[in-house]
Amino acid sequence: MSHTILGPDRRPRCSWCGAAPEFFDYHDREWGFPVADDRRLFEKLCLESFQSGLSWRTILAKREHFRAAFCGFDFEQVAAFGEGDVARLLNDAGIVRHRGKIEAVINNAQRACDLAQQEGSIAAFVWRYEAMHPAEPQTASTSPESIALAKALKKRGWKFVGPTTAFAFMQAMGLVNDHVEGCVIRAEVERARMAFKRPGRPISGAGTSPAS
Repeated sequence: MSHTILGPDRRPRCSWCGAAPEFFDYHDREWGFPVADDRRLFEKLCLESFQSGLSWRTILAKREHFRAAFCGFDFEQVAAFGEGDVARLLNDAGIVRHRGKIEAVINNAQRACDLAQQEGSIAAFVWRYEAMHPAEPQTASTSPESIALAKALKKRGWKFVGPTTAFAFMQAMGLVNDHVEGCVIRAEVERARMAFKRPGRPISGAGTSPAS
């Protein structure tokens, strides 16, 4: 079975792009390119938690609505949300109206504020869990690094961020290059990762084992 599919320009892409036309642009411009911006990192952690039990196509289609509803994922603003905001969000048809996930975003925004204060930035913390060895492209749903990251976040009080969610976050934010061999974007991502200035150093015991 081929791990690639031809894109609109007839060049090969990761096969998951074939699930929806809008995936090609997301794949080519965002997925796998390294990110150090705290808002984008927080946004992705939140959107991945909302995706649990749903498809990424659903979340991607609603992304602009999510950004509007959650103040552009400015975690300092979201951390101040109260019951009135929860009620407002539960009535917002533009997002996924799941009380547990909405409350988790608010909780995680508060934890993100703590994390940024303690570690200097969210980026400095999560990039300590960068995969030092490539994953088996698109066959794994977790890795030793994602398990470690999820465990560390849970210990700090984060919710709805398990190992699978953490792995999808790491794939998307460039902490691992999971574009398949033969994908035209894989080399671009690798160049971007090589040029990327890491905001933190790997912690002892993390980022040293090959992904399964």
